[in-house]
Amino acid sequence: METSRADMFRKLLDRDPDNPMILYSLGSELFREEEYQEAREYLSRAVANKPDYSVAYRTLGRALYELREDEGALRVFEKGREVARSNGDLQTVKEIDVFVRRLEKRRAARG
Repeated sequence: METSRADMFRKLLDRDPDNPMILYSLGSELFREEEYQEAREYLSRAVANKPDYSVAYRTLGRALYELREDEGALRVFEKGREVARSNGDLQTVKEIDVFVRRLEKRRAARG
């Protein structure tokens, strides 16, 4: 039986449960698999363990966006944008800005 990428990251996490890189990798893989609820858990832990991890904020915000938790997504995106700017990570700032605009459009459509 083939081991999934998520299972591989889970095994790594068993050995190092607070490693932000592994938490992010597992969360990102779950996000790709559209397991947004579970992705949120690992991505939240990644940013808690490494508060300057801008791409983890971006992916966490996207998971919240997919879960339609718009207020939470906006807060995460704002924090992620701030972290990315302070890291000089301009690509992540641009990507976060795209999702903030999508959130604003969705909110406007709802009235």
